[in-house]
Amino acid sequence: MELVAVIRALEYFDKGKKLNLFTDSKYVMDGINSWILKWKSNNWKTSKKESVKNRDLWERLDELKELHTISWRWVKGHEGNYGNEQADYLATSSIK
Repeated sequence: MELVAVIRALEYFDKGKKLNLFTDSKYVMDGINSWILKWKSNNWKTSKKESVKNRDLWERLDELKELHTISWRWVKGHEGNYGNEQADYLATSSIK
């Protein structure tokens, strides 16, 4: 769900924006900041030679990140960060 949320957020903005992207997802942060380079160089295989899960989403995110200048910022979830709490609320209320 976090990966899709990041993609939707980046799709919202016109090309060429300077963005601060906050997430509490280590999966998204590690994926976009380190794993994706290895996956691409290994033909979308993990270090265990398995196919990357959610490859289509990671490829889309990789395309979108090239359209903007993004400052990726991790925040601890469920610790009273107003923006993070609001994002969680909106995400969970939209799937009910």
